[in-house]
Amino acid sequence: MNRIIVFAAILTFLSSCGNSENKASKEDVESAIAANGTSEAELKEALKEIEKEEAELRKSMTSMTFDKLNYNFGKLIEDSENKVSYKVTNSGANPLIIEKVDVSCGCTTAKKPEKPIAPGKSDVIEVIFHPKPGQLGEQKKTVTVTANTDPKMVVLNFEAFVEAK
Repeated sequence: MNRIIVFAAILTFLSSCGNSENKASKEDVESAIAANGTSEAELKEALKEIEKEEAELRKSMTSMTFDKLNYNFGKLIEDSENKVSYKVTNSGANPLIIEKVDVSCGCTTAKKPEKPIAPGKSDVIEVIFHPKPGQLGEQKKTVTVTANTDPKMVVLNFEAFVEAK
């Protein structure tokens, strides 16, 4: 977030440098405050450093595809264990590292691949939905996958209609 603020300050400062009027505009004052007294040369150097870091980050990123983003269990019985597997494929040029997998409910668990997935290879994210007693009716849950990709996160969805025993 600080990089965005610095980047915005740099752009605003640089765009205001060509201002031929002698009066300081509101943007000039805001830019000077945001720049915290930093010189134009220092701001340009900071911008170069940010761009270099972003380029390095892009080099390490890859992409992933899934065999499905949505799954419907149909009708289930409460207090039962129900599994679904989402096949994830590294569709990029660098190793895919799945950093974390978050579930939207305590009734759901997910297991992510622990090792990097090579380009062109696949692995599986295992999801178990265990509706608790009394957790009846239409259920819609999500599994958020975070990885070294752009976009950083992908949301997988599943639903079920849970009936009493």
